[in-house]
Amino acid sequence: MSANDRRQFLKTTAVGALASAAASRSVFAQPADATASASASAAAAASSPSAHPPKVTRILAEFIVRTGYQDLPAPARTEGVRTLMNWVGVAVGGSHDETVNRAVAALTPFSGPPQANLLGRTERFDIMNAAFINGVSSHIFDYDDTHLKTIIHPAGPVVSAILAYSQYRPVTGQDFLNALVLGVETELRIGNAVYPNHYDVGWHITGTCGVFGSAAAIGKLMGLTVVQMVWALGLAASQPVGLRESFGSMNKSFNPGRAAANGIFAALLAQQDYTSSDGMIEAKRGWANTISTKQDYREITEGLGSHYESTLNTYKPFACGIVIHPALDAAIQLRNQYHLQADQIERIDLRVHPLVIELTGKKTPQIGLEGKFSIYHAVAIAVIDGAAGEKQFSDAKVRDPQTVALREKVNTIVDPSIKPEQVDMTITLKDGRKLHKYIQHAIGSTEVPMTNQQLDKKFSDLAEGTLSPDRTRKLIDICWHVEQLQNAADIARAALPS
Repeated sequence: MSANDRRQFLKTTAVGALASAAASRSVFAQPADATASASASAAAAASSPSAHPPKVTRILAEFIVRTGYQDLPAPARTEGVRTLMNWVGVAVGGSHDETVNRAVAALTPFSGPPQANLLGRTERFDIMNAAFINGVSSHIFDYDDTHLKTIIHPAGPVVSAILAYSQYRPVTGQDFLNALVLGVETELRIGNAVYPNHYDVGWHITGTCGVFGSAAAIGKLMGLTVVQMVWALGLAASQPVGLRESFGSMNKSFNPGRAAANGIFAALLAQQDYTSSDGMIEAKRGWANTISTKQDYREITEGLGSHYESTLNTYKPFACGIVIHPALDAAIQLRNQYHLQADQIERIDLRVHPLVIELTGKKTPQIGLEGKFSIYHAVAIAVIDGAAGEKQFSDAKVRDPQTVALREKVNTIVDPSIKPEQVDMTITLKDGRKLHKYIQHAIGSTEVPMTNQQLDKKFSDLAEGTLSPDRTRKLIDICWHVEQLQNAADIARAALPS
């Protein structure tokens, strides 16, 4: 087939697909009774392993393309703003970490036009590399947002991408927030469909699902058609990134950054009618079947447009793996209640879910990054400092003799009856007293969420040393009022160092 013939074939195929899409009645364009019927059919197909799966790639594409800012319920908008606030704070806070410095040094010679800022820094990169580096910066402290049902950190892949793009093609604050919510919704619903099996075999779900969120959000800002959005999601499916073996190294933060850049790549190609399969998520040899033994497509289709998974996003009060947070909450509460000193303690016993040891069982961390995945270090430092922010996970803190001595007194007992979000802690003192604390839901969970004031304080602490107090306050105000912005790029400009 000649090049001209091939171009004509692809053009004909695209036109045919568009005509087919126009001819078929969309789930979102039907009256309520028809929509309910379509959802019921999709649910029935998803629940039967022998049935043909629902066309979830197209269903998602239609939802993304046809959902505007005014369609978002108030709780989704509110949580979208909180998601932005938290992400900007952690991205600024991580902007001068050694990991980011190395990424900047590696990519500077090869970056394209200076299209977008790096938050908290003076360098400018092309949008794909800027999205990557800001994604790394936002995840390096392990202090970013978390969807507790899947352990996805949703903002990194999505906000890193759309903030870079908004500096290249101006968008309003309302359009920016709409893209953010839709991108997060896309990655979380796809994650729900394959979790926990997909995660259990070793995939870093933030990277593997985050690429869909990035592609969806960028595609929305580009104004892709339904067919082009199908292709963008398909091209995203071809770029899963991230393995759990990377946890405790710089590689972990690479994953959301790469997912952000890969999503932009997918959307840019789709905008130029670069085709993909129409069923890349659900097809027999597509994404879900290839990288997971679980495929529950009802998690993608049910309640789409009425229930928003993004409203379940949470924000970390502690700068480490989320499964450690109940133990940190318990340790800090006991420390403060009884005015504990490390030299009073004989032993600390924790009853924890098996996942806690699987993810954070490093007994002798040597560097700060490893400390974030050590429940032993985390509990010890929480008792000593009464805090677990980024400063408590430095190399110096991990190696401090007092911390090392106390972490050797921390003992874990795996108890499957304890849920991942719970902990049962007993501290035995040298005078024989036993202090007990059971945490049902830790601070920062959906049941005990961080307040807006706590997010402000977290943001200010992270920005200290990078932005002046006045600039920090201005940036916080801009984030809280993103919906009023005429140009969302104001966020990036306000994040330039003082």
